[in-house]
Amino acid sequence: MEHLASRAAERTTAVESALARLDLDAKARLLAGQDLWSLPALPEIGLGSLVMSDGPIGVRGTAWTAADPALALPSPTALAATWDPDLARRAGRVLAQEARRKGVHLLLAPTVNLHRSPLSGRHFEGYSEDPFLTGRIGAAYVTGVQDGGVGATVKHFVANDAETDRFTVDNRVSERALRELYLAPFEEIVTTARPWAVMSAYNQVNGTTMTEHRRLQFDVLRGEWGFDGVVVSDWLAARDTVRAIVGGLDIAMPGPLTVFGPALADAVRAGHVPETMVDDAVRRVLRLAARAGLLDGAEPAVPADALPAAVDGGRLAKEIAARSFVLLRNKQGALPLAPSSAGGRIALIGGAARDARVQGGGSASVFPSRVVSLADALATALPGATELTYAVGADPHEGLTLAADGFELHAVLRDEDGAVLAETPLEDGRIRWMASALPGGTDIRALASVELTGTYTPGLSGTHHFGTKGIGVFRLSVGGDVLFDGVHRPEGADPLEALTGRPIERGSVLLDAGKPVAVSLWAGEPKLVYGPVKGVTFALAHRPPAGHGDALIDEAVAAARAADTAIVVVSTTEAVESEGFDRTSLRLPGRQDELVRRVAAVNPRTVVVVNSGAPVEMPWRDEVAAVLLAWFPGQEGGAALADVLLGKEEPGGRLPTTWPSALADAPVTTVTPTDGTLHYDEDVLIGYPAWERHDTAPAYPFGHGLGYTTWEYVELAATAERVRVRLRNTGTRAGRETVQIYATPVDAPADRLARRLVGFAGVAAGPGQTVEVEITLAGRAFQVWDEEEDRWAAAPGAYLLHASRSASNDLLTTPLTVPGRP
Repeated sequence: MEHLASRAAERTTAVESALARLDLDAKARLLAGQDLWSLPALPEIGLGSLVMSDGPIGVRGTAWTAADPALALPSPTALAATWDPDLARRAGRVLAQEARRKGVHLLLAPTVNLHRSPLSGRHFEGYSEDPFLTGRIGAAYVTGVQDGGVGATVKHFVANDAETDRFTVDNRVSERALRELYLAPFEEIVTTARPWAVMSAYNQVNGTTMTEHRRLQFDVLRGEWGFDGVVVSDWLAARDTVRAIVGGLDIAMPGPLTVFGPALADAVRAGHVPETMVDDAVRRVLRLAARAGLLDGAEPAVPADALPAAVDGGRLAKEIAARSFVLLRNKQGALPLAPSSAGGRIALIGGAARDARVQGGGSASVFPSRVVSLADALATALPGATELTYAVGADPHEGLTLAADGFELHAVLRDEDGAVLAETPLEDGRIRWMASALPGGTDIRALASVELTGTYTPGLSGTHHFGTKGIGVFRLSVGGDVLFDGVHRPEGADPLEALTGRPIERGSVLLDAGKPVAVSLWAGEPKLVYGPVKGVTFALAHRPPAGHGDALIDEAVAAARAADTAIVVVSTTEAVESEGFDRTSLRLPGRQDELVRRVAAVNPRTVVVVNSGAPVEMPWRDEVAAVLLAWFPGQEGGAALADVLLGKEEPGGRLPTTWPSALADAPVTTVTPTDGTLHYDEDVLIGYPAWERHDTAPAYPFGHGLGYTTWEYVELAATAERVRVRLRNTGTRAGRETVQIYATPVDAPADRLARRLVGFAGVAAGPGQTVEVEITLAGRAFQVWDEEEDRWAAAPGAYLLHASRSASNDLLTTPLTVPGRP
């Protein structure tokens, strides 16, 4: 402890010394990004440039290109489904290792916004509907990242729980709901893991833009919780110089043209902002730099000789995936596949079985160096005597998708005279270049047009549909026919629509299978410029003839009929789950529901693997033998799936969010604001507490998950601080169980939640073995927010504590009386 105190004192001295040598312009410049991902270096005070990068499943780095690959872990929903803080901490450590490899000092993760509604398009990037589970997993993740000498950024502060009108929406939330739900995971992480940074969200809360919200960013975050890190804006979120600095924002990103920098220095000179307020923000930025080892005279928070041992990223990605898979249904022990299946016939069906979807869409995406599909993994894992057949079955893409199979494309960059500046081959129909990394070192100032051109060789005869993604002036032609020549610049669009928007169909052409045709998508205004963000991003999209769907399903049904076991992999797509828009339905896209039902009708041993980051409707769930939820499982997902299906590993996941039978059953479905305002009318009733008061039961409750063994809960003993649970593995194989502790108040007022998760722990045991686990209860297990007193208040009285396998499956219950204040 003395060493830590000495290091903190040394850091403070270095920070104050550096601050004293800065003039106003340098200080203001330090609070604005110098580019898309970094802060400026100030060599005159021994300060290096601090580099940031998107997360949370991997560290993309400062380039958005497959030429700079990154480890891809499973989605945050998958990590939360492990219910294992230790595994989350290890995930953080391996990402710190990745960050150091890429020269990154601050990881822009984790996302701890709650699953208020299943319709949120970015659902996969958050952890859970429950603030306690979210806080525990998030705190462990942050600790792991910072164990590795890299800063973590907890985001998006706060109530950024949907994507519709996210830049402007005013979310109206009661103080009680803010405290008990939406602020709660931030509070847990800030007070226990001490993150180096918090990211301020785009949205307003109760009429004030979050980057300007002094009450939440100063009074609560810094004052009540003691946060000593920096508050960085979400990209392009800072809008007003004076209101932002007064409101508690430290860093406005990206740069260099932000509301800080020269604009902030001018505001100080004009008397609108006291320079002491700028000094306080600069202190926090310098403290961040010192922790990262970027300030002379200060030892980094984690010296090189104290860094954790190197981690095998691929192995950990596979372990997290297997531990996250949730076995929702397992009729008559359909899984794991019986030994007799080895040497039998397995029909593997579904586009995602071959072309694995391992991550959600949007700014958090990375470029993995490899992706293991289930088709490849099963082919490797099964003995040679097993007959494995594959059929697509049904295309999950209902609309246009990125031009890929059958396309051979390259890009041509030209100046205003038509002279070629550079040419580069393309892996698919997407162009996404930052201004600092254009092909051939092209200067973006000289760029006037980009043509994406080449050939398409159809695999099917019929009517093919083509379209564009992006904003600007486009001319699209196929086989000499001009399908579109015009402007796409929708009024009121998300400023980042070019990155996150959906493709738009522009026309169709009748093509013959195997006969190549020329394709061209010319962008006449290719530069994306939004504030300081500059680059080129647009895409060519395509959809094959619709009529081939019947033949694909018929082929899959025939394969299933001839097999001993049918494994059907269904999935969502980037057009369904992505940053930038919310969902309008929980239905699986395309004809996948029809595919599952037809396969199940001919094969009673049909196993369905659901490849999605968020809840989907499964109207066929009672018609199949088994349902396994795989989330977005990261780069090693296929290998982990093969191990779980074949019984080499147990599916260890439990649902971190309730899954409804249908969207209409969900308690909260409103994500679209009215006249710019979204009212959280449900107050504190989201997730399983809301389902407790609902007329309809969910398809699968919060905390649900089956394993490959059985458990008997033997004894529960409790105090107001901790519980002790004894349980026995009554099955025939080793297994792992997640013990969940819920508290329900007896004779409580109507506005009290009927049930709250207050503790959990994982235990492992061999067949017949009895184990005991002690679980410390949440610090606020028996507290509520008192809106009249504007403070947390004890809630004494009679409670029932439950040791449970889910929010609706209590196995042991004991009474507990919580005393009032003496």
